[in-house]
Amino acid sequence: MTGRLMLLDTASLYFRAYFGVPDSVKAPDGTPVNAVRGLLDFIDRLVKDHRPEHLVACMDADWRPQWRVDLIPTYKAHRVAEEHEGAPDREEVPDTLSPQVPVIEEVLDAVGIARVGVAGYEADDVIGTFTARAGGPVDIVTGDRDLYQLVDDERGIRVLYPLKGVGTLQLTDEAVLREKYGVDGRGYADLALLRGDPSDGLPGVAGIGEKTAAKLLAEFGDLAGIMAAVDDPRARLTPSQRKRLAEARPYLAVAPEVVRVAVDVPLPDVGTALPRVPRDPAALEALAERWGLGGSLQRLLTTLAR
Repeated sequence: MTGRLMLLDTASLYFRAYFGVPDSVKAPDGTPVNAVRGLLDFIDRLVKDHRPEHLVACMDADWRPQWRVDLIPTYKAHRVAEEHEGAPDREEVPDTLSPQVPVIEEVLDAVGIARVGVAGYEADDVIGTFTARAGGPVDIVTGDRDLYQLVDDERGIRVLYPLKGVGTLQLTDEAVLREKYGVDGRGYADLALLRGDPSDGLPGVAGIGEKTAAKLLAEFGDLAGIMAAVDDPRARLTPSQRKRLAEARPYLAVAPEVVRVAVDVPLPDVGTALPRVPRDPAALEALAERWGLGGSLQRLLTTLAR
């Protein structure tokens, strides 16, 4: 892949579609399809506005991988709706969204948009690996700031962060990160693990908020530099910072592996080129009729055909 690659954090986008499109949008049988139609509208707008040559819908085959939980047991624990021994736990998802996810998957497959999820990994890890392997510029579309860690101006990697639907996107490059957080893409993961993230069950370091984390990274370079400073009595740390960072050593020893996205996921061999015509027209027609996809699907197909 040498042309522009667009990677969709699919769950992030269909959650936004679900909450952004009224649940009065229904199939002929009365089943809500607001997430399905909303996601199709999102993809249509993204392709129309940014014209990628390659497109991949990245999926959460495992939204809470055990290897991350083994390192930090609180990781996403508050989102677990049902635990499963030897299989991924079930995430708490609105009742009327869950039935729409298989429909989304079937529609993407019939259209011919590459859809990739890998057992034992989150969509973030799939995105990280595609990004690492890309030979050209990459647009990552996500409402998850964790993926800011992949931003790299030199390689043309940016995050398109939806502020309102996907019509208003924050085009996140290193300048935006430095202005908002005082770090570049490489430093964002260290900032995030120091600050913590309640939405992911990451405790962070007590007393170290976002601004303090940014100042420490500016002073000492990275997490390793900060922890070296903790052991150096000459380093410019307040007694409170030194104490709290020292107490947080067990957490800081494992947090990088949890927070940083994987870049070595065993990706399947898939065609990522933007489809110009549907892969399975008959299946797509049946899905469109059954679920009442109407204008949302037609607009996307028209855009893809251009």
